[in-house]
Amino acid sequence: MELRDIEIFLTLAEELHFGRTAERLHVSQARVSQSIKQQERRIGGALFERTSRSVRLTPLGEQLRDRLSAGYNEILAGIEEATAAARGQVGTLHVGTMDTHHQKIATALDLFRQRHPQCELRMREILPTDPFGPLRAGRVDVAMLWLPVREPDLTVGPKLYTEPLVLAIASDHPLAGRERVELEDLGDYPVIDVDGPIPDYVWAAHTPFTTPAGRPIRRGTAVTTLNEALSAIADGGVVSPIGSYAATARLHPGITFLPITDGVALWYAPVWRSAGETTLVRAFVQAATDASRDA
Repeated sequence: MELRDIEIFLTLAEELHFGRTAERLHVSQARVSQSIKQQERRIGGALFERTSRSVRLTPLGEQLRDRLSAGYNEILAGIEEATAAARGQVGTLHVGTMDTHHQKIATALDLFRQRHPQCELRMREILPTDPFGPLRAGRVDVAMLWLPVREPDLTVGPKLYTEPLVLAIASDHPLAGRERVELEDLGDYPVIDVDGPIPDYVWAAHTPFTTPAGRPIRRGTAVTTLNEALSAIADGGVVSPIGSYAATARLHPGITFLPITDGVALWYAPVWRSAGETTLVRAFVQAATDASRDA
């Protein structure tokens, strides 16, 4: 029995009317009659009792309806699920962001969920000192990272948003009385160093190695996490540029944040393993791009 014949039988069993069945399935009434007759010949018994006024199931028809219904619904569900999977609408997507940056892409996350309700989003935190590790380990499918990213095994998507940098200093630091600072001021004090595999060229976009005048910027305490950095800064031994979103979310009683007048803003973009690109990754990047464009 073909799937279409099963559909015709089950629809007629529900409608109990050849005309309505044909209309509902967008076929001719003759096609419905032909299909039912073929099924009855194949089975060897009547499935429907037909009169000029009514159509009703025979006991054999009721038995066949009950057995076919569950299986037919499972087939349809399987086809729908496979189709959705092929379009990147099901599964689990792990998205990595730094600190509280998931709030910055909240609109993108909402848009992705609206477009792909069967997909589960799981958020993971990316440490600034190891931005590429989770991607390469497969713990994250796509990550929001600051640029530049020049890794041969990674693909960089479109720029989505920027984050200005501020200077974090201890509240009793000599710079604390200033309303703002310049990058040249970093040549006078040691800055946070990183204890992690982040490439120098990536970290230099955040904390340069020389001032605009060419003076070296000394490295001080090495840290792995933002909390470690804030603790070291509060102790007064080091200063550090900090992303303004993190500074807003991590207000600290012993730390003052000063605008950097000539500081550059970090550009963020989605990044993923080139070999790990999937329909879900592409769908997320598209949602993030559309959300950024509409913002």
